[in-house]
Amino acid sequence: MAARRSAGLLVFRRARAGDGGIEVLIGHMGGPFWARRDQAAWSVPKGEYGPDERPEDAARREFLEELGLPVPEGEWLGLGEVRQAGGKTVTVWAVEGDLDPAAVVPGTFSMEWPPRSGALAEFPELDRVGWFTPEAAAPLLVTGQREFLERLVTRVRGRA
Repeated sequence: MAARRSAGLLVFRRARAGDGGIEVLIGHMGGPFWARRDQAAWSVPKGEYGPDERPEDAARREFLEELGLPVPEGEWLGLGEVRQAGGKTVTVWAVEGDLDPAAVVPGTFSMEWPPRSGALAEFPELDRVGWFTPEAAAPLLVTGQREFLERLVTRVRGRA
């Protein structure tokens, strides 16, 4: 069985405070499992891809599917890979842009709900999206994605 791989795109913008900081756009995962959780329940827009798809193409596709918005134009900064606790390898890029969270039209997924009911229910992939400083985003993100924030901050500071 092939290793599971996922690719995503972390959008960032220059903080409005003008202090040289940045903010990142992350989404709260939808569905009943995440409904009452906040910490470690947010994610970079990302998704799995197979051996016939380039990770960059998957990141672009997943961004559009999860947010319903096109990827911002701009230079993609590679943030590398992180192997998550469950064994999945996640590859993320960052791109500078400024999206309005109110414009997001999330994609949906179906699952049996309530459990063992035989009924399928549909849920948004991301039920809310917001801008956060890296410090505020870190505890919200699932643990395996926090490394990408650190890498982004290092990259952006190095370019300032």
